[in-house]
Amino acid sequence: MKNQFLLFFLLISFLGFSQKKVLKTTFTSNNITIDGKLDESIWATTPVADNFIMFQPDNGKPIPDNKKTTVKVIYDNDAVYVAATMYDDEPNKILKEISKRDDFGTSDLFGVFINGFNDGQQDFQFYVCASDGQADCITTDANGEDYSWDAVWKSKAVITDFGWVVEMRIPYAALRFSGENKQTWGLNFFREIRRDRQKYTWNYIDSKVGTFTQQSGVLEGIENIKPPTRLFLMPYSSFYVNANAQQKTYATLKGGLDIKYGINDAFTLDAILVPDFGQTKYDDQILNLGPFEQQFNENRSFFTEGTDLFSKGDLLYSRRIGGSPTIYPTTNDTEIIKENPSSVNLINALKVSGRTKGGLGIGILNAVTEKTYATIQDTISNKTRREEVEPLTNYNVLVLDQRFRKNSSLSFINTNVTRNGNFRDANVSALVWDLNTKKNTYNLSGNFKTSFVNEIEDKKGISTTLNFAETSGKYRYSFGADLVTKGYDNNDLGINFETNYYSIYGNANYRILNPTKYFNSFRVNYNIYTQFHKETGKIQGNNININVNLDTKKNHYIGFGTNISPLESYDFYEARADNRYVILPQRYNAWLYISSNYNNKFAFDFNPYYAIFNEIKRNTFELSLGPRYRFNDKFSLNYNFYFQRKNNNKGFVDTIDDDLNNTTPENIIFANRNVVTYSNSLSGKYSISSKMNFDLSVRQYWSYAENKNYLALEQNGRLVDYTNYTTNKNSSFYSWNFDLSYSWWFAPGSQVSVLYRNNAANFDEKINKDFEKNLTNLLNNDALSHTFSISIKYFIDYNSLKRKS
Repeated sequence: MKNQFLLFFLLISFLGFSQKKVLKTTFTSNNITIDGKLDESIWATTPVADNFIMFQPDNGKPIPDNKKTTVKVIYDNDAVYVAATMYDDEPNKILKEISKRDDFGTSDLFGVFINGFNDGQQDFQFYVCASDGQADCITTDANGEDYSWDAVWKSKAVITDFGWVVEMRIPYAALRFSGENKQTWGLNFFREIRRDRQKYTWNYIDSKVGTFTQQSGVLEGIENIKPPTRLFLMPYSSFYVNANAQQKTYATLKGGLDIKYGINDAFTLDAILVPDFGQTKYDDQILNLGPFEQQFNENRSFFTEGTDLFSKGDLLYSRRIGGSPTIYPTTNDTEIIKENPSSVNLINALKVSGRTKGGLGIGILNAVTEKTYATIQDTISNKTRREEVEPLTNYNVLVLDQRFRKNSSLSFINTNVTRNGNFRDANVSALVWDLNTKKNTYNLSGNFKTSFVNEIEDKKGISTTLNFAETSGKYRYSFGADLVTKGYDNNDLGINFETNYYSIYGNANYRILNPTKYFNSFRVNYNIYTQFHKETGKIQGNNININVNLDTKKNHYIGFGTNISPLESYDFYEARADNRYVILPQRYNAWLYISSNYNNKFAFDFNPYYAIFNEIKRNTFELSLGPRYRFNDKFSLNYNFYFQRKNNNKGFVDTIDDDLNNTTPENIIFANRNVVTYSNSLSGKYSISSKMNFDLSVRQYWSYAENKNYLALEQNGRLVDYTNYTTNKNSSFYSWNFDLSYSWWFAPGSQVSVLYRNNAANFDEKINKDFEKNLTNLLNNDALSHTFSISIKYFIDYNSLKRKS
């Protein structure tokens, strides 16, 4: 009888977990004050969402009574209101580090996930920290969480003697939903008890199923509301003072306007007029010795906010827009380049994005950059001339993304770059698919891309990928293949390094779905990858990888693994010449990563790496060490030290022609070198409140390549000693960046930001190994550039103006 009762209880629990919960909401005509007190009478009679279930680490376990959570939702003609009560029998232990927007810090969390179309495809997520901070994002299963999206909404968190309380007002203008009279929304609530690293949801999220957004509950009861006019204006003004040793101190005043307009209930227009990106984060530049350009993160808000559609197919590298000029100026023997801009000015940009009720997502992005010139001076006559290095250029992206069956999609993407005059134009198109079975147990994904570049000689190419995976359960696997032809080129608006290859790969992995005696989570992965040169069939890359990742019961993260390249491979890129390659030796490496529990005031990250090559005395050692200390809920500092040493590394340095009659190929010169890198970074924050923060970011970087002897690349890909080359090709690059900023959100969506920045960089072919001297050479007014700026952005909601008029 006891066993029968237990079986019945488990069956009822399973059915309760697997069915979608439904919450009824209530209309209110009364004014709701967002103060965390919940003293309006309507809250007492509103239906309750409770019985939360653990998502991580012990998936499926009900929340204990001493941590119970209750949530209520009401609505009016302008917004939905959420009241959440998080009980805690030890309220003095609630973690509540104060941090800036979209940074959770070390704090308890409450979240609301809303899908206005209830299609299981995209959630608008709104979080409130126990420290009263806000975070918001758009989430899809395909792309994860996009915190670059920012909405304007109100919230208040209050710590009590029984736990903590959150009250939220989310205006309809921050959501997307249909114009139907009777609304049915997807809904879930989220709570994280940070000190225990436990995450709970209202509607059960089964971790055995490889989807999150499709496991929401349902909100019913919203009726007869009309989506408001979504028109937001964000005028801004910025004042800059710049100074360095090469020119007098000068000041600049800038102003502009961002516009966000809801074309209808599904589509939004974003436009930026007279853009100003002067306060974006600096780039972490490195000494780049390889054949490919350094890829930088996008830090400009317009190109990061709400761009989930534009990431389809991985065709957009938005740093191309307003990046470096594509043409290098030409000079004769008596001319020098006096001025060559490092970037091209953006004139304006706009994007339209949204999704219909039928699941069709449409994205359009357009940007225009101005004609740009370099200044060239004749050293004899001192006359100057201008040469066009970038014409007036139009960048376009079109995305059509059809979702169906709530878990699959088929997308078409086109990117186009049109340059005025007889300059290079480019067009790339892609078909992308992401297909899942009804129960989300298997996935078939892939793409087919074509490129066309209009130059002196037209260039065409294709790139395609196909991948199959099991996506549920403890044991999962995947396998796939890639093919990229030699003519494929998406680099006018995208970024791609390798072409002319095909590859095959596979993965098998095991994970625990619930904690064990020793681990909160545990996963082991086995990966294998082989790449072949398309025309010759030579192996370009081969790798076998085994890695383990786990969380201990004390919430320390540990990862370790090994990579083996058991075969020689043929590198067709490092030689910097068509149809030439260098043979790379077999390689073996191992790594360890330890990240202690960030809940502790003192925590650290520790990451050593070691690789050995099947060459005499060739090896690589890396070490990253990152201690961090949280002095209190307002002040914290994070330090990171990185060191890398490559002994007897082989790399390209030059191409020379020893044959005056041009009867033999040019000599490609490599160097046998030691490459050493040091980097020190310090970041810190002091938060007066969740709306007022000071941030510090400092980075010192130094890397040098010291050539020991030179080698010639033979036609068979082997390197042999070459004593005739004596040119100094050593490299030393060091840089310094310092940012100190203050940010104050003085009203919803409105911000004052103040930034002081100094930076310096230097490249030299003479290596000075005196670390202190290298640093002090940068930290003086002859080398440093200084910038002080103040920017004010004000958020104007058309609906607020309309109500006041």
